[in-house]
Amino acid sequence: MNEKVLFTMNRITEKLWFRPLIFCVLSILGALIAQVADSTRLHELVPKINAESLATLLGTISASMLVISIFAVGSMVSAFSAASNTATPRSFKLIIADDVSQNALSVFIGSFIYSIVATVALKNGYYGVAGNFTLFIFTLLFFALVILTFLRWVERISRLGRMEHTIKLVEEATENAIKTRLKFPTLNGITINPNQEKGTAVYGNITGYVQQVYMSNLQGIAEKLDALITINAIPGTFSAIDKPLFYILAQKNTTTEADYNDMRKAFVIGNMRYFDEDPRFGFITLSEIASRALSPAVNDPGTAIQIITSHVRLFSLWAEPVEPKKEEKKVYDRIAVPELAIGDLFEDAFRPIARDGAGNIEVMIRLQKALNSVYAIDNSSMKIAAMHHSYESFERSEIAMKLRGDLNQLKRESLFTKQL
Repeated sequence: MNEKVLFTMNRITEKLWFRPLIFCVLSILGALIAQVADSTRLHELVPKINAESLATLLGTISASMLVISIFAVGSMVSAFSAASNTATPRSFKLIIADDVSQNALSVFIGSFIYSIVATVALKNGYYGVAGNFTLFIFTLLFFALVILTFLRWVERISRLGRMEHTIKLVEEATENAIKTRLKFPTLNGITINPNQEKGTAVYGNITGYVQQVYMSNLQGIAEKLDALITINAIPGTFSAIDKPLFYILAQKNTTTEADYNDMRKAFVIGNMRYFDEDPRFGFITLSEIASRALSPAVNDPGTAIQIITSHVRLFSLWAEPVEPKKEEKKVYDRIAVPELAIGDLFEDAFRPIARDGAGNIEVMIRLQKALNSVYAIDNSSMKIAAMHHSYESFERSEIAMKLRGDLNQLKRESLFTKQL
């Protein structure tokens, strides 16, 4: 699928109104399509359904669904607020995209629209005997769907916005982003050659975060100009007027400002970051949850320890075998893309926890054990970063901890001590 279409569809499907809109359209079609049964011989086989009883059933649904829909929206808003206040506002977009809640709201609103449309059609003699029977069956199915959805949604809303559920959502989103990047470490482009000249630096004219790079657009322009483009701002990078978006090395000096503008349009830049193309954002969000938990006002080291465990699971993805790549339709051989820097990921994941939990012996011991676990992964960059953060974390604790016994115990558990 075209990158631009896919990115736009992902953003639309995250909106709270998208699924209710789809279900409302289907509900209207369901209410009107029941009349098709009147054009068949079904009326000879089915019993006659009293229109008044059918109208009463539809009226019951319409009256109750409006109330339940309002209640659902209120409960969801409370859950969103709780997630932002107890975890981090960065988790909001994951909470609001919850499938079960969106499906529940869709069913409730869709059922309300269905009952209204069906009632109007029924009162105006739109259905015959077969149409009434078909509408009756549809109404029973809607009624059963509402009950099952409500029961499932009540179970989910009791967890939506809770700390454990929020952490799980952020971890899953980060895991998906990491797996995608491990399959395509250079976004299906080529690896940057450090000995290759980069060429002319091209700066952006918008300040914000890079959300998406349309590789196919850049590839087409590079082929037209017979050039090599080296991306400097991958998704998640903060772009400003003083930072190059990319470098271009053209074989011919025929590149114009219009060409540069076309290439700039291949970079989607906005005010916020998204989890699906930005693994670092997931680590940052998890660490923000841990930092808030370690604040004096909250004082919840258990949540910070839980976040450290999530970090270990996420870094362990580098130890898993990457699935063989399927035959790609196209490799962007004129676009060089930097890979994720392991050191940056460690800074995002462990430095905030080491800073805010430096005085807590339980958190710091768990952090050192986590670094030991990550050090065992067969990745040289990861080993270097783990050792660096082991030293740095212990130095922070030396400043914050006052009890010599705690420091001695922490040193015994530290990675740099065990690897000496």
